[in-house]
Amino acid sequence: MNRKVTVFGAGFVGSTTAQRIAEKQLADVVMVDIIEGMPQGKALDMTESACLEGFDAKITGSNDPAACAGSDLIVVTSGIARKPGMSRDDLLKTNAGIVGSVCDTIKKNAPNATVIIVSNPLDVMTYLAGVKLGFPKNKIIGMAGVLDSARFRCFIAMELDVSMRDVDAMVLGGHGDDMVPLVRYATVAGIKVEDLIPKDKLDALVTRTRNGGAEIVALLKTGSAYYAPSASVVEMVASILHDEKRVLPCAAWCTGQYGVKDMFVGVPCVLGKNGVEKIIELKLGNDELAQLKKSADHVLENVKRLNL
Repeated sequence: MNRKVTVFGAGFVGSTTAQRIAEKQLADVVMVDIIEGMPQGKALDMTESACLEGFDAKITGSNDPAACAGSDLIVVTSGIARKPGMSRDDLLKTNAGIVGSVCDTIKKNAPNATVIIVSNPLDVMTYLAGVKLGFPKNKIIGMAGVLDSARFRCFIAMELDVSMRDVDAMVLGGHGDDMVPLVRYATVAGIKVEDLIPKDKLDALVTRTRNGGAEIVALLKTGSAYYAPSASVVEMVASILHDEKRVLPCAAWCTGQYGVKDMFVGVPCVLGKNGVEKIIELKLGNDELAQLKKSADHVLENVKRLNL
C-alpha cells in the first residue's frame, strides 16, 4: 500500500478516523499530535488489532508535524472541542491559531496533498486553510455536510422505523445552527419524506439536525461527537483516493454558485482524485436560497473575525 494519509490531531475524531482508514485499507496512516507519546500509543494499539481485523495498512504516530511529508491526503482535526453551552463559533480564536500553524506545516512539507478540514468552526477554518495554504481551491475541502446529512437521514429513519440505508437526504450551508436541511429532496427508497411524515414532525427533525452536535455535547458533557464525524470524513477520503466521484455535500469554494461568491460553504460536490471536481447546482426554491444565503452570510461574519 503506497497511499499516505496524515491525520493531524489524535483525539477522538482523529484517532477514530485513522482507525477507519486503516481498517478499510484505504491508505497507510500517520497520526500527528503535540501530546508526547499519545499518537504513538494509539497507533501501536491499532496496529496490534490488524491481525484480528484483517488489514495490512501501516499506522504510525508522531509528535513531529513534518511527518506529513509526502502525504496524498491530509485530514485536519486539530483544535479544542466544544463543551456544553458552547457554540461552534466560540472555538474560533483558539482553533484559528492551531489550524493556521498546521497549514503552515502542510504547505512546507506536503504541497501536493488534498486537505480535508474537520476543525470547528468548520467553514471558517476551511477559509483560513484556503488563505494559509494557497493551494488550488478544489484541493481544500471542509467536512460537515456529510455529517449533517447523516444526522438528518438517521432522524428520518428513526421517525419512520425504516432502514437507514433507504433514506437519502442532503444538508447544505454552513456547519452551524442555520444549516439548510433540504426537506424537499429527502426520500425513503425514492418516496418523498413529505409524503410520509407530517410537516410539524419534519420541522422537528430539521431542528434536531441543526442541533445534532449540541445534543451530543450536552449528553457527553466532556467532549463532542466523533463516531459519525469520523465516518463522514472517511467517506470523503475513500471517494478521493479511489476516484469514486461520489456526490457529497462538502464545504467547497464557491465562485457564484447558489449566489455565493469567494466563500467556502456546504454545497453538493463531486469528489474524485482532484478533490472537488464539480459543484452541482440544484434548483432551489426562493425560501431555500434565502436560507442558504443567511447561512453563508453567517460564515462571512465569522471569517471577518479572523482579521486576515
